[in-house]
Amino acid sequence: MGRAVTVATCALNQWALDFEGNLERIFRSIDIAKSKGARYRLGPELEICGYGCSDHYYESDTLLHSFQVLEKLLESPATQDIICDVGMPVLHRNVRYNCRVIFLNKKILLIRPKISLANGGNYRELRWFTPWSKARHVEEYFLPRIIQEVTGQETVPFGDAVLATKDTCLGAEICEELWAPNSPHIEMGLDGVEIFTNSSGSHHVLRKAHARVDLVNSATAKNGGIYILANQKGCDGDRLYYDGCAMISMNGETVAQGSQFSLDDVEVLVATLDLEDVRSYRAEISSRNLAASKVNPYPRVKVNFALSCPDDVAVPTCIPIQWRHHSPEEEISLGPACWLWDYLRRSKQAGFLLPLSGGIDSSATACIVYSMCHQVCLAVKNGNADVLADARRIVNDETYIPEDPREFCKRVFTTCYMASENSSQDTCDRAKLLAEQIGSYHINLNIDTAVKAVVGIFSVVTGRTPRFSVYGGSSRESLALQNVQARIRMVLAYLFAQLTLWARGMPGGLLVLGSANVDESLRGYLTKYDCSSADINPIGGISKTDLKNFIQYCIENFQLTALRSIMSAPPTAELEPLVDGQVAQTDETDMGMTYAELSVYGKLRKIAKAGPYSMFCKLISMWKEICTPREVASKVKHFFRMYSVNRHKMTTLTPSYHAENYSPDDNRFDLRPFLYNTSWSWQFRCIDKQVNAL
Repeated sequence: MGRAVTVATCALNQWALDFEGNLERIFRSIDIAKSKGARYRLGPELEICGYGCSDHYYESDTLLHSFQVLEKLLESPATQDIICDVGMPVLHRNVRYNCRVIFLNKKILLIRPKISLANGGNYRELRWFTPWSKARHVEEYFLPRIIQEVTGQETVPFGDAVLATKDTCLGAEICEELWAPNSPHIEMGLDGVEIFTNSSGSHHVLRKAHARVDLVNSATAKNGGIYILANQKGCDGDRLYYDGCAMISMNGETVAQGSQFSLDDVEVLVATLDLEDVRSYRAEISSRNLAASKVNPYPRVKVNFALSCPDDVAVPTCIPIQWRHHSPEEEISLGPACWLWDYLRRSKQAGFLLPLSGGIDSSATACIVYSMCHQVCLAVKNGNADVLADARRIVNDETYIPEDPREFCKRVFTTCYMASENSSQDTCDRAKLLAEQIGSYHINLNIDTAVKAVVGIFSVVTGRTPRFSVYGGSSRESLALQNVQARIRMVLAYLFAQLTLWARGMPGGLLVLGSANVDESLRGYLTKYDCSSADINPIGGISKTDLKNFIQYCIENFQLTALRSIMSAPPTAELEPLVDGQVAQTDETDMGMTYAELSVYGKLRKIAKAGPYSMFCKLISMWKEICTPREVASKVKHFFRMYSVNRHKMTTLTPSYHAENYSPDDNRFDLRPFLYNTSWSWQFRCIDKQVNAL
């Protein structure tokens, strides 16, 4: 009868413009899908060229090379007897579209352009693509000659259509269309489409995975059907980490779950499902059936192929499973670690260097690198040949096998404590102990000689010697002296990153890691071109609150006892002189606000789209038990003054792992001026008027 269909979806670690590598990973996914009996294979969005090509989409080369890869796929025996659904950009009548190209046995069945483009947050699809606005309309697409020679087709259907096989009907969605209020799967389901597919380029954000899973399951809960989702995974060239989570759902329940974080470049999920379960589920939903009787039908592309076998009564089918979500602490441990591994191996560097201060932020960064080493050793233990080959190339040893995370950490991770006369012995000891426990190659050095030399140049030129405020200097002098220390640390970090391995008789250079958290960036509590200036920053999108919880997670899961004293110590920059040998400077006192308050300000400013007045109005309600309206007004004004004064620092912010939706990253995510009228006179006057009324 043909009831049991076997379908495959995948998560691929594609890389922008890596056409050769992308093709190889697509072939591997098809081979795995076929070996498991699948008759349909779905891949991620724009998988042929890689999702993150950005302005390279404007280049005709990107289109040309995408078609060249498609040619290789079409002519290969590996793609025979399986419907392959791949993603690439296509130029139709001089308009560029984000498309799915669906083919079978050297024939293109349909090119389906994306209808709803992602254009918020980190996404800029409307910059490069045009949405297909002709609902249920199909046009002729004239194929390039290199494709015509393989397929024997001059034109193929292009537009909003569905595939009708001998046993079922399939309809495609592309990423954002699942999130749209009028998702195509609604109308397609009413028109008899039984299998919905979604190729995504969806990136990781803390606590986001459940939303994607819920959307997929709800898509078929009301309407019945099978929903297959593929997603990109890994770092494909920028700040985002695409977090896999390929899945298959039927009638509102998950039947197959892919990993959210792993070092596997290719992950394939295969499920066998009974079409009769979809039909019987739909049969008793009378409201659905009434709506279906009035639906405007989709154009159907007939396919002389079946996803099932004629005699499949005894074929076992998949049953629902419970989705397992990671805790936020697990997400921080795994997501940035996988991102760092991709960046390290693809940049062809020999490891990382981190200025380790003994505080929470740099310690959290060190723990993420240690987690990366754990993931590498685990992947090698599980037989991942790609990871083993990358590890051997990074350490320059063709016989090496990473088995112990601490030993691997020693080879790829250098930590450096840069002391000054303002540093305490406590932070030095904490950094040293943590380095010992994670196994990093640790360096202790003192920067006082360099600081005095730089200040000395200023004194020779001007005849004036600046002093810290505790010694009678002005706040300007004190801040300048603090900045000199911070900036010299950045210069030394890059010097040691370039030459430490040379001094040890080893090849290669090191990537410098930054460790400014998202709250400090938002407030501007960092020195421009200090150690926050690095090659990449794995915690730049994570809040101080989440980092503290992550540190506790590392204490419990990695047995890093050195973190206990780091957790209990108040955060400090250690740039001002000690008082009686003890640290007198603390971050929250310097900032004039707590990290908890900063997180609230950040979420209201970015996620709730609140300016000064709206933020004040929200906070007088949120904080009514702890603050008077006048106190709230003072806090809001102080935040916006500091935010706007320091906004220019975001233009040079180190590329950071994107994990939080209130990130102030100026490059792509949070587009704001960097020269403000910092008095906010009109806005603050509105607040004052409201305070007086209250």
